[in-house]
Amino acid sequence: MTNTPITEMNDRAQDIFRVVVEAYLDSGIPVGSRTISKISQLELSPASIRNVMQDLEELGLLAAPHTSAGRMPTELGLRLFVDGMMQAAEPSQQERDAIERQITEQGPVEDALRATTSVLSGLSSCAGLVMVPKREPLLKQFSFVKLSEVQGLAILVSQDGSVENRVLELPPGISESALVEAGNYLTARYGGQTLSQALAVLDREISAGELAIDKASEELVKIGLITWSRDSADRPVLIVRGQAQLLEESNLGDLERVRQLLDELEGKQEIARLLDSARDADAAKIFIGAENKLFSLSGSSVIAAPYKDGDGQVVGVVGVIGPTRLNYARVVPMVDFTAQTLSRLLK
Repeated sequence: MTNTPITEMNDRAQDIFRVVVEAYLDSGIPVGSRTISKISQLELSPASIRNVMQDLEELGLLAAPHTSAGRMPTELGLRLFVDGMMQAAEPSQQERDAIERQITEQGPVEDALRATTSVLSGLSSCAGLVMVPKREPLLKQFSFVKLSEVQGLAILVSQDGSVENRVLELPPGISESALVEAGNYLTARYGGQTLSQALAVLDREISAGELAIDKASEELVKIGLITWSRDSADRPVLIVRGQAQLLEESNLGDLERVRQLLDELEGKQEIARLLDSARDADAAKIFIGAENKLFSLSGSSVIAAPYKDGDGQVVGVVGVIGPTRLNYARVVPMVDFTAQTLSRLLK
């Protein structure tokens, strides 16, 4: 079913569609024609309303679950609503105060980010998400250990004392002395730099022919830095808080979907990649249900917005995840405001 522009719907259809969506998002219950005739000012009979609802169903915007006489918006209908009909409500002063109080309290930035997820979860009745800045460690010591003829272990010690290991493929026939030489060169030449800084310097030195080591060690040095840099970029750190919100009474109508969503939240790397796709957005970005294959089973929605550092560079994404029946008009501006507040904190 292709998307239906609002311009193709007459005023009556738009009004009824809006009432159905808003009533459903508020109650979670399919909306019937008699209910619409009572809560709207359309001055239409239930029969006339039913005819319009039938047309909207044929357009793929509404659906009738089970044998219910009521209708609820489809994911296509929700997308049409949030993109072209929703009237967003700015966060209340109380909500703004709650967000700013949690984010701007004294302490490490990481603590503020964790507090952000908690306050967003509490205010939205969803799970709060935040993808934290990718902070590369400063290198202190590098070494290589030969595991077999084709595999080795790269060991990185950071200046903060953390130690991490990576298995990597070794160049054919590399000697033990070349492993030692490569580790010593990395430590002496790139100590105190981040991985990305070290890799940029290495590329320049290779291009200029300035590496004072043999070819075998040179190849190992480059493999080591690339392996670490790629791994760091592929592992964004995701903080999730408030999963219990998803099990609140209002969401118990479809426990299987909620369980599926909780399973999806265990795969933080996949969720983080989804959030990462919102980094280029100017404001909050909305992912609804099966639009993203990650949520094809749970039918969940994600609202996410990027936040920036003092140089105006995007460093992370903040948002919420929950069932598609979200109060989008309230939560979208709330996520936007949270991202703006985080950006002010990082200036």
